[in-house]
Amino acid sequence: MKIGYDAKRLFCNFTGLGNYSRTLVKNLRSSFPLNSYHLYTPKVVPSDETDGFFDEVKYKVHVSTAFIKSIWRSYSMVKQLKKDGIELYHGLSHELPFKIQKSGIKSVVTIHDLIFKVYPTTYSYFDRKIDDVKFRNACVNSNKIIAISENTKRDVVKFYGIDSKKIEVIYQSISPLFFDETPDGELENNSVFKEYNIPTDYLLYVGSVQERKNLKLIIEAYKHLVASSPNYSIPLVVVGKGKKYKEEVIQLIKDYNLEKLVVWLDNLEDNQALKALYTKAKALVYPSFYEGFGLPIVEALLCKTPVITAGVSSLPEAGGPNSIYIDPRNHEELAGAIRQVLDDTEAVAQMKKLGFEYANQMFSAEKTSKELMKVYESIL
Repeated sequence: MKIGYDAKRLFCNFTGLGNYSRTLVKNLRSSFPLNSYHLYTPKVVPSDETDGFFDEVKYKVHVSTAFIKSIWRSYSMVKQLKKDGIELYHGLSHELPFKIQKSGIKSVVTIHDLIFKVYPTTYSYFDRKIDDVKFRNACVNSNKIIAISENTKRDVVKFYGIDSKKIEVIYQSISPLFFDETPDGELENNSVFKEYNIPTDYLLYVGSVQERKNLKLIIEAYKHLVASSPNYSIPLVVVGKGKKYKEEVIQLIKDYNLEKLVVWLDNLEDNQALKALYTKAKALVYPSFYEGFGLPIVEALLCKTPVITAGVSSLPEAGGPNSIYIDPRNHEELAGAIRQVLDDTEAVAQMKKLGFEYANQMFSAEKTSKELMKVYESIL
């Protein structure tokens, strides 16, 4: 089978969508090596993360030579796909070339989330309009839609009127790094702890610092915790970048005199360091209002770290039955959940064990790859 992929984010993005693309393609190539995997991208950003994709035995990389790259990806790529004999094309991040449905090439698109529909104020008017055109085109004209959660599937049906039978839920691919056992010594000696002066005990937040992610709720809970007892003055490590909302969070931290309890890591791109942070944390705290999937939750569970998250959108799917769920508008409830994790060692041991088992079973590379290949084969 000759399969083509929209590899723009595979080669140019080194966070969520890029990680999804790289892990998915690698897993498929490992499980089904007899297929031919073609990667189409307007450009390549040099990185250790992408070096392996230039192995000509495993992959065929096609970099656009067009003057206007965005036009090539949306309008001109189909000619290249036909020339290369592609049988099936997979848009890995919400998009397909326009008019691909008239080319004879079968197509699949992955829809991660519809945040711009659910929380429109987090996007500019122009970005919302562009995304809406691209997402709608991909959903209507693809042969199959991959939703990375049941929640995303419901949103695609709701906002675009797509028949639910056209949508397959296949959970997000997780980097193999988080499935591999790393010796405790290597984790403890990771340079990230010295570089950022991170203490032995801490809580962890991983994600962009924007309003939807609800970091302010954690700060409100901290105010409540610290006031109740000095025993709960445990540092919070925040891994993520932000702009205006981050400034608001920093001001709230100052207002509550919590500056000494918050450690900011806004430029962390080393996944080994991230894994070390997950593993040594007392818990991941992730009270987001809305997620297409909730990748940090699964990464934490695979590192045997307890998770406190919101009981909304896709988060219960990612966290499974042994995480703690709170109302994302109730800081006292979050404070109570943090107390539980810090005080109840027996419950924490169960959360670690059962959470790891859930994540390992639900999100393994073998499972997601087999499910995806089954979709490909059903179309062809």
